[in-house]
Amino acid sequence: MKEIIILNPENATESEIDSYKTREASRAVVFDVDDNIALLHVSKKNYYKLPGGGIDTGENKIDALKRECNEEIGCDIGSIEELGVVIEFRKIFQLKQTSYCYKAKVSGVKRDPSFTNSEIDDGFEIVWVSVSEAQNLLRNFQTNDKEGLLYIIPRDLKILEAASLV
Repeated sequence: MKEIIILNPENATESEIDSYKTREASRAVVFDVDDNIALLHVSKKNYYKLPGGGIDTGENKIDALKRECNEEIGCDIGSIEELGVVIEFRKIFQLKQTSYCYKAKVSGVKRDPSFTNSEIDDGFEIVWVSVSEAQNLLRNFQTNDKEGLLYIIPRDLKILEAASLV
């Protein structure tokens, strides 16, 4: 691993963390041929996030990443580079989430995503933007969504920062 980042915005204690359920996920900064990256606009909650999600039982990190990118941004990916790990202690959900983070490139054509019902309900939309525009969109959010505000945006800004250094 290149880097491990710990996010604990609510200052969960070790004894609290010991009782948390765990979740593992794979996430990526995905570049297209124009050097734009994919972001998901969670329009009903008014914030942006990187593609990625939970690793299913029996699935490895890279297979999960490929599946999530196919589902969320409609793309196959290649040239996958490991960036590091982000560990989040989400006190409001009593959850320890470990995200394995990567940098990747679109392989082949962009297709329509296959959003879940929950993603559709949240108004997910794909945007392809420059890295600097992505950082601006993440930093200049106007969300009241606690999950986005406390966890998703800070996590994804750290992942973008790591991808810019590679």
